[in-house]
Amino acid sequence: MEVSAELEAKADEYIGHYPDDQRRSASLPLLHLLQQEFGHIGEDGVRWVADKLGLEPINVLELVTFYPGLRQKAPGKYHIRVCRTLSCAMAGCHETMDKICQVAGIDRSGVTHHDPIAISEDGKFSIEFAECLASCGTGPVCLVGDDFHEGVTPEAVGELLEKYD
Repeated sequence: MEVSAELEAKADEYIGHYPDDQRRSASLPLLHLLQQEFGHIGEDGVRWVADKLGLEPINVLELVTFYPGLRQKAPGKYHIRVCRTLSCAMAGCHETMDKICQVAGIDRSGVTHHDPIAISEDGKFSIEFAECLASCGTGPVCLVGDDFHEGVTPEAVGELLEKYD
């Protein structure tokens, strides 16, 4: 992992927002910076944050494995998050998830709590369930990257994925 001078400067700026005895508080902001830059947080990223903050790598890894918004492996070119909370479940999110996987060629059979992302063989799409995407009245909802989509029924999946070709 090669960290750019710009990323180093931004990290130092974030760290500077905290008193010296509370540098650890910059852990999450630094992890978000890394994920923005590299798409995920691997072992090198964990060590980089730990070194920047004077922590043991396990202290940073605990955060990466706890927060579902932080990814430990690179997603596909287009990362899809499907809401699975009650409203979306009642609206058919599981059927939508199945249809997205079918159309995108994604096998979710190896997905676990600690490895929630499944990636298509061509690396174009990746997918995971998400908790509450805050549009309970318009489910099922999903994010493709930062693009928010409401009412994504199985019938609408083909048209949705065509937007990302």
